[in-house]
Amino acid sequence: MSDLKETLKQNLDEAEWDWLVPHAQKDTIIVVADGLDLLDVGEAIASDNIPTVQNWIDEQLLAKPSPEQLGEWNSDRTKRFNALIVEPYVLVQEKAVL
Repeated sequence: MSDLKETLKQNLDEAEWDWLVPHAQKDTIIVVADGLDLLDVGEAIASDNIPTVQNWIDEQLLAKPSPEQLGEWNSDRTKRFNALIVEPYVLVQEKAVL
């Protein structure tokens, strides 16, 4: 594992939507599709791997939250996410409800 990825791994955590709201208000939340590894995405963003990141955006695997998602999450402030801070962004993936 690269040093960057190891550093990012230390910042990977679980968060409730309520804790992420301030980041959403600053428009810094990026939703990462379930099929992608949050650490791989964080590493690509942190290392300015523009072709890879642009490809994910083009394939709609990375996106800002939609108004529908924000509405759903705001109605359940205890919704949980895997979250990774890669300044200035917060990358999130919804946790599956078991």
